[in-house]
Amino acid sequence: MQHPNARLSVYQRHLIVERVKCGWTVVRAARAAGVSRQTASKWVNRWRRLGAESMCDASSRPHHTRPRVSQAIIKRIIKARLRFRRGPHFLGWQLGLAGSTVHVVLRRLGLNRLSRRPKEEVRRYEWPEPGDLVHLDIKKLGRIGQGGGKRFGKNRSPRGLGWEHVHVAIDDHSRIAYAEICPDEAAATTVAFTRRAIEFFAAAGIEVRRILTDNGSAYRSGVFADLLADHDISMRKTRPYRPQTNGKAEAFVKIVANEWAYVRPYQNNEERAERLGPFLKYYNLYRPHGGIGGQRPISRVHV
Repeated sequence: MQHPNARLSVYQRHLIVERVKCGWTVVRAARAAGVSRQTASKWVNRWRRLGAESMCDASSRPHHTRPRVSQAIIKRIIKARLRFRRGPHFLGWQLGLAGSTVHVVLRRLGLNRLSRRPKEEVRRYEWPEPGDLVHLDIKKLGRIGQGGGKRFGKNRSPRGLGWEHVHVAIDDHSRIAYAEICPDEAAATTVAFTRRAIEFFAAAGIEVRRILTDNGSAYRSGVFADLLADHDISMRKTRPYRPQTNGKAEAFVKIVANEWAYVRPYQNNEERAERLGPFLKYYNLYRPHGGIGGQRPISRVHV
């Protein structure tokens, strides 16, 4: 294969050779073909040594290639990287390999920077019916000072305004959600919110059968366990330091923050609280949800 700007085709190379055979000088044949004397001499000499078949382009494939690194060596490099947390030169000394080989393997796997960790496989699940599992979580929001809050660069109030606690509950299957702004995250407050959330889901035609929470003190309290026992609801806990176990609640908390709490500057806490109800109505009845294929949460409730 010739590059687009090649001066000589296979036919022109043969033409140079034929003209030299007929008595032309190499310089004259080169000038007629529009190439240098060195280029014409190259093809004439190649024809004299190898014959007419040498006028075609040779393959650019190298005669020898380096062998690929075996899977066993790759596993050793990964294990050493995670153990020592050092660069390719140090790992090469430890493993008896060239530092360049270690670097190539780490870069191919995305481990060439120490800040990176191997990503775990994403495990997604969904319970088959509404009410099979309800996720609970709590989001802390800073109280709004004068001017709309520091997030918008307009907070003119002194520090130490305190926090508001948004308790959220979301159904695993339908993504129907309920939320309230509470003054704290104490056990009594959490129990009262959970009772109202159960009533909310019941009004929507959803019978709560399981509840998943993190390991917060309110969720580990006796009064919370008594509430679930009274409603015949089984309790499930997330793995410690693994927020992705409660991923649907975490995702809803992010939606709450981005589309309600911080979507625009509010003048005070009361104005923000007034917008929570309309936001929940929009979320449950009208907003397409990416986790359920763009459907609205209410469309997955069997009423």
